[in-house]
Amino acid sequence: MKSTVRAQSENLPEKKKSALRENAEAILLAILLALFIRTFVVQAFKIPSGSMKDTLLVGDHILVNKFIYGIRVPFTGATIVNIAEPRRGDIVVFRYPEEPDKDFIKRVVGVPGDVIEGRNKQVWVNGQAEQVGYAYHKDSRTLPAYAQPRDNFGPLTVPADSLFVMGDNRDESYDSRFWGFVSYQALKGKAFMIYWSWDSVDFGVRWSRIGDWLH
Repeated sequence: MKSTVRAQSENLPEKKKSALRENAEAILLAILLALFIRTFVVQAFKIPSGSMKDTLLVGDHILVNKFIYGIRVPFTGATIVNIAEPRRGDIVVFRYPEEPDKDFIKRVVGVPGDVIEGRNKQVWVNGQAEQVGYAYHKDSRTLPAYAQPRDNFGPLTVPADSLFVMGDNRDESYDSRFWGFVSYQALKGKAFMIYWSWDSVDFGVRWSRIGDWLH
């Protein structure tokens, strides 16, 4: 009887060690899976500015498809799987060309080969006036090209493997009109859904925006 009790007692530390190991392995697997998803599948971003109003508001939290424009090898920018090319109208997240450690979100206005021009606030693409419902202007003034390129610029031809991007809030967006094109290698993905929205001014959740698909 005594030997049986002793044997059971001796096995307890081993069982406890096995349980700790299983838990540690489960946590490690979860971390690796989360890193894989964040790197190659979906990543969450928060909207910090009003350059994409009214499509995206300050406090919106969005999900970004990381693989639609191709799976990129970390630290190299090389693409190993190309699923789709960026198209006009896509809302994209990318590394800001002037400060690559910052992420910007804008809408694609021009793709490689397109000729983009701004005339008195009207954007022209390949000689055709842009007719879209998401772009709007809050400032009634029209600024001349010599003052700044906000309302008058170009024509500019989009280079290969590059994009011309603009914010939907055309009068309050710092975009390709000011600093140039976005390289394909700087793309992080395509925004596709709002999963959370917080209004810091009224201090409340914007329930009606949660689950909205972006287009």
